[in-house]
Amino acid sequence: MDSHVWRVVYENLRQVDRELPRFGRTPVYADRVIIAMYLWSVMHDRPLCWACQRENYGSCFRPRKLPSVSQFCKRLKTERCQQLLGRLHERLSHWEWSSEVSFLDGHALLVGATTKDVEAAVGRAPGGFGRGYKLHAWAAADERIPVWSVMPLNVNEKPVAHELLRYQRADGLVLADGAYDSRALYDTIADDGGQLLTPLPENAGKGHVPQSPARNAAAVAWQGIAGYVYRERAGVERIFAHLSTWGGGLTALPPWVRTLERVRRWVGAKLIIYHARWNIRRRVG
Repeated sequence: MDSHVWRVVYENLRQVDRELPRFGRTPVYADRVIIAMYLWSVMHDRPLCWACQRENYGSCFRPRKLPSVSQFCKRLKTERCQQLLGRLHERLSHWEWSSEVSFLDGHALLVGATTKDVEAAVGRAPGGFGRGYKLHAWAAADERIPVWSVMPLNVNEKPVAHELLRYQRADGLVLADGAYDSRALYDTIADDGGQLLTPLPENAGKGHVPQSPARNAAAVAWQGIAGYVYRERAGVERIFAHLSTWGGGLTALPPWVRTLERVRRWVGAKLIIYHARWNIRRRVG
């Protein structure tokens, strides 16, 4: 575990904790400590019970008191703790920044075929079909992932993309694969002042049904230089690679991360750590 990454995570967590209003009586274990314990366990790819054992902490982070496993699990689900995780992600990912080039794509998170997780669904995955979940991401060309969602693997990309764009203005060029080819999605991004570009069938822009002006413009662009521009979409594959190819990165879901709520929380924590590393590399904040 990189001590520099942890310092960035913990310092930003302290600042977010000071900014977020508190309500109710003061708890025995501060919300900041609960979230820090969870992020510490996620950084080390360990379950929640591991975070409640004092021998698993070092000089970088050592809480004075540790809650029981049941207290820790209950507190982690509280509203303010969830808000802290959300605000911390927004802060480290620089959510408010715009991007001239961005990407829409998904990343499969598979579980075993014999899992008892009833929320893990069967859907398309690299190499065929699999069972699990999918990370849906709106990623910027500078390798940030400001807006994301995790859904079961069988959920279609298009409606999820619409939800992502409710939280982020896509006012530049948005590159995506053929799964995002949708008249409504083209129009939504055009209304924000952007332009979606996906691979299109040969008959795009033809027919008797009402056509999308933005999709027609993309069909015309494909006849010119759009094919060369679309090659930049490989950038999203590099982003997903950087998200997973380091110690503590987002790889296969561990056995203790099952059901949609836990998977979302785990992925969110991995993205927080990823953006802390991103800030160090870019020397931002």
